[in-house]
Parts: sequence; C-alpha cells; structure tokens
Amino acid sequence: MDQRIVELYDSYTHGGMNRRGFLDRLTEVAGSSAAAVALLPLLQNDYARAAIIAPEDTRLAIDTITYDGAGTPIKAYLARLKGKAKRPAVIVIHENRGLNPHIQDIARRIALEGFLALAVDMLSPLGGTPGDEDKGREMIGSLNRAETAQRIAAAVPFLEKHQGSTGAVGAVGFCWGGGMVNRIAVLSPDLKAGVAYYGAQPPASAVGSIHAALLLHYAGLDQRINAGIPAYEAALKAAGKNFEVHVYEGVNHAFNNDTSNRYDKAAADLAWSRTIAFFKEKLGAPPAG
Repeated sequence: MDQRIVELYDSYTHGGMNRRGFLDRLTEVAGSSAAAVALLPLLQNDYARAAIIAPEDTRLAIDTITYDGAGTPIKAYLARLKGKAKRPAVIVIHENRGLNPHIQDIARRIALEGFLALAVDMLSPLGGTPGDEDKGREMIGSLNRAETAQRIAAAVPFLEKHQGSTGAVGAVGFCWGGGMVNRIAVLSPDLKAGVAYYGAQPPASAVGSIHAALLLHYAGLDQRINAGIPAYEAALKAAGKNFEVHVYEGVNHAFNNDTSNRYDKAAADLAWSRTIAFFKEKLGAPPAG
C-alpha cells in the first residue's frame, strides 16, 4: 500500500484530523471517492483474524474481573494457565481503541507463556469498550491521561497481592498503551519491567522516577513517535536506567498488530521473542505447566 495512505491513516487514528478531513485527503491520494471507499476496509483492523489463541483454549483459565483503579472500578480480562502455581504477572495495555479481541488474544498468548496476564479496559469509566472502534477512539481521546495512568498503575499492587501471582509485575502496551507503559513506569516504583511498543515517551524530567527495566520497540517508518526517541534515550542513559531500544527498519507503527494491514510478521515475531525473554529475565521464569 502507498506509504502516503498509511501515514494519512496513522494521522487520522491518532487525532491529527477528523473523519471528514481524512476521507477528503484519502480521496485525493487514492484518485477518486470510489477508490477511497474501496481502501477503507483494508485500512481498518479485521478482528475476525484476532484469535490466534482461541478463547475456549482448554489450557487456560479466563475471567473478567474488576479491580480498584485509584478509586475507580476498572474491568479487566484475566488469563492464566490452569492450576494453582503462582506466576509472574503482566499488565496488558490496549491501543487507542480499547480492550478489543486482538488485545484479549495478546493476553492469552502471554498466559500460554506461563504468566498471569491482566488486560485492562481503560474505557471502563465510560461504560467499557464499544464494538465500534471509531467510537472507542473518540472515547479514549476524552480520557484524562494523568488520571488514566494512575488507574493503570493501581493494577501493580493489585497483581502483587493476587493469589495467583508471585508478586513480580511487569507491563506491556501497544501504541496508546505503549505510551502508558512509559507513564506507569514513572508512577510505580514497584513495576519491575515495562515493554512499550511504539509508545509516546514521557518528559525527560520524569525519567529519574523510573525503577523498572524497559524494553522499547519502535517502527522504523514511524516518524511521529520516533521523533521522541533521542531525548528519551539520552535521559535514560544519563539517569543510569536499565533499558533496551530496538528500531525495526522498514515497518510501520502497529507492526505487531496482526489484525492490521500494517502488520509485519518478521518484525512482530522478533519483537515478541524479545518481549517474552525480557519478562522471563526481569520477572522470573514462570513455572512449567
């Protein structure tokens, strides 16, 4: 697909323009309104492809739970292998569309690796994630980011004390959720490991408060997010923080999302292998079975 179209869609989905402006620009780039309409389904996520791990997988125990998010009830999708073994825990933070089937599937994948996976729905205060992803995006945009970060950070002590947890807690997030991983690393001294996929960086002045080890994945073509890498990396180095930065050349923002046209299997597989190895190192190897 024409890179101009990919970048146009990225700008639209991250608040750079409204839907009318996006459709007008898409028509210009595509050459006609008919071509623009034909492109729309290719640009949007196809959640029919989301279930790499079936929700009914008999190896897993899955529940919908609610935790206290700094005074606000937050619903979440909890997945783990069956059995009574205690496991390192991982908070899974969604993109700017809410807790959709793809992110639930990510939680199941992490659970199969032996972790206690908690995928949070940060649209809970607004009634929960809707089925319409455009509506979900609008709802995300209405959230107070500072309050939302505090609500996610509250999942750290919740998981530390969970009966199925070893007490070691990490977090992984994608896009909007990647930025939230960086934010909760600043807020939570007890977070042990954070993995941010193409996430916005926190202010350099806040980096000193980070205690977690960080694994930062970026897409080589993602100019919007990548503009913040140098300052963040310099601040992390200056503060003596434990971090890794990986830039995957030739791929776009959302390269990990296998329901998206921007998915890149080679980059996604490499980033995923690094993510799981990182969590096993920083949180402790999960028990077998």
